[in-house]
Amino acid sequence: MLYYLFAYLERSFDFPGAGMFEYISFRAGMAVITSLVISLLFGKQLISFLKKKQVGESIRDLGLEGQMEKQGTPTMGGLIILGAILVPTLLFAKLHNIYVIIILISTIWLGLIGFIDDYIKVFRKDKKGLAGKFKVLGQVVLGLFVGLMMYFSPDVVIREKATDLSFIDQPVTFDNENTDRGVILFDPEPVKSTKSTIPFVKNNEFDYSFFLSWMGEGYEKWTFLIFIPAVILIISAVSNGANLTDGMDGLATGTSAIIGTTLAIFAYVSGNIFFANYLNIMYIPDTGELVIFISAFVGACIGFLWYNSYPAQVFMGDTGSLAIGGIIAVFAIMLRKELLIPILCGIFLAENFSVMMQVSYFKYTKKKFGAGRRIFKMSPLHHHYQIKGYPEPKIVLRFFIVGIMLAVFSVITLKIR
Repeated sequence: MLYYLFAYLERSFDFPGAGMFEYISFRAGMAVITSLVISLLFGKQLISFLKKKQVGESIRDLGLEGQMEKQGTPTMGGLIILGAILVPTLLFAKLHNIYVIIILISTIWLGLIGFIDDYIKVFRKDKKGLAGKFKVLGQVVLGLFVGLMMYFSPDVVIREKATDLSFIDQPVTFDNENTDRGVILFDPEPVKSTKSTIPFVKNNEFDYSFFLSWMGEGYEKWTFLIFIPAVILIISAVSNGANLTDGMDGLATGTSAIIGTTLAIFAYVSGNIFFANYLNIMYIPDTGELVIFISAFVGACIGFLWYNSYPAQVFMGDTGSLAIGGIIAVFAIMLRKELLIPILCGIFLAENFSVMMQVSYFKYTKKKFGAGRRIFKMSPLHHHYQIKGYPEPKIVLRFFIVGIMLAVFSVITLKIR
């Protein structure tokens, strides 16, 4: 909203300083600051409110050290994260941008599902919360929405690598900037595409239509049969992975902030024709605007960490964990970087797989030997280390270190091919 206000002031009155709102870097910085302020101030007020209403977490005794001390800690703190994301985005982003619209709807939708789950647990006193099938249904609906928008919206386009360079003699501008930084190696006309990025590959663009090439001529028009299910699977997996990771104070929040910072870098270079040209990566027009959203996301996570770090004063609950996982997944899909998720979201992946391996192996050994056996002392993975005697803050910090390593590795895939 402020973007439109200052654009009007600049255009109509040449208002001093209004031109700064044209720069993504300025608006991203303002989004970070605003989200931090909102999360710190709103967080304090919300925690006090939740304590008065006795909205506390009900802890199941699993025999973990320090676990029962968390009994009664206020939950539903994900509202802090959602507020600190949405308000700066509404203030500083271009709200007519298709990518901003998609990510805002995704945030609100998954936040609502998580809120309903927390509400049932806390106010209805039903520890099971929202039935798992309804959570999955909500994730599927979101995946269907994102997949359809990405596939059919005329505003979701890319610029292909140029095969005919005859156009380079013509003057080309981008965001009021000249292209005198070098030859632009992208076709001037945007196109619809289901291409994505494959890490470590020289010509690192993969098209989902590849899986249907056996169908013969015209097979490309059926690509949505592959693309949309893939989107649904990715959103569900990452959202659930973030939910499983939210089992220690600050773990999911800090890990998400690290991932969000990396995605901000990808959004900036993918949406800027000069950086995309220099790095020889896919250029996706208009995705630079997503930097404002992801900056607010990182600020919200860091601000929430103020209250969520050990010992936590508030838990995010499913209101936050389902939303942040879904945000990361949708964001990566829009940037055509979803195939990097196993690396970038390696912590979430490990938590997911630890549960899947534990449950599968237990069922298998119970059927074969009559008694179930376990691979880990407890799943998700962070509880395995907790039972082994590692203090909770040490586990969280070491997971952060691993998350930073994975983030750096993800960034350098821009050049490692």
